[in-house]
Amino acid sequence: MKKPELLVTPFSVAHVKELSISGADAFLIGEQRYGLRLAGEFTRDECKQAIEIAHGYGKKVYIAVNAVFHNDKVNELNDYLLFCEEAGADAVIFGDPAVLMAARESTPDLPLHWNTETTATNYYTCNYWGRRGARRAVLARELSMESIIDMKENAEVEIEIQVHGMTCMFQSKRALLGNYFLYQGKALEIENRKVQKNMLLHDVERSNKYPIFEDENGTHIMSPNDMCIIDELQEMIEAGVDSFKIEGILQTPEYVTTVTELYRKAIDVCVEDPDTYEDQKDQWLEKIEELQQPHRPLDTGFFFKETVY
Repeated sequence: MKKPELLVTPFSVAHVKELSISGADAFLIGEQRYGLRLAGEFTRDECKQAIEIAHGYGKKVYIAVNAVFHNDKVNELNDYLLFCEEAGADAVIFGDPAVLMAARESTPDLPLHWNTETTATNYYTCNYWGRRGARRAVLARELSMESIIDMKENAEVEIEIQVHGMTCMFQSKRALLGNYFLYQGKALEIENRKVQKNMLLHDVERSNKYPIFEDENGTHIMSPNDMCIIDELQEMIEAGVDSFKIEGILQTPEYVTTVTELYRKAIDVCVEDPDTYEDQKDQWLEKIEELQQPHRPLDTGFFFKETVY
């Protein structure tokens, strides 16, 4: 069996080195001006440093350019894509066709990974973007394992899925928290809202707590649970899924490093000895459960759940 790539979201340049040693194969970095929901903010100089370190360990680095772009930023895309190419990025993550158009103009050889987080729900759509230049499609989080395997069998591009971490449930380009605090006359809370990433929406009826934060791209409400399928990898590895992503946003660097080490072991054992994987997978799941914050239980996302629209 082919080993899938283990893609991780680092918090800093130093974290890239730590995660390289811990077994990550690739990294997703960037700055919030151009990328959505990044675990850490990377300036252009830091992107260059991260790429140099990762390449020194034989790893890949992808730069996020998957924000929702308005007219005021479109003219910046050619310059930023040229920077990504010159810095040595292995690919750029995009969702907006404006990025694809800019890449055709300025960086036609820069690999592109299509990622909208919501609309990659069938292989026809994945292949549509593949025929227009994307090498990889990042599938929607709301898909069952059966759907993912079917898409992989019919896709003309690489397939990436998220296997661990929280997912975004809602995004608005508006500063909803800021507007609310402004209405309440709480200017100090407006000033601090971008650095406070421990705010929660509490649904008392369902006993759920939804992390919420604002950045340059607006307001984001995240899932109340963390997806974890470290004990359900075999079927997708056998199907040839190309990349497994660990999402580290709103976690700690230490948490992401430990989870990366565990998934590295799980993937390696599953590929080399599936029977041993079956024997050990519950142990790895238990170790991750011990790391979880009390208000963030683990679940399997939509992998075994029927989606109702």
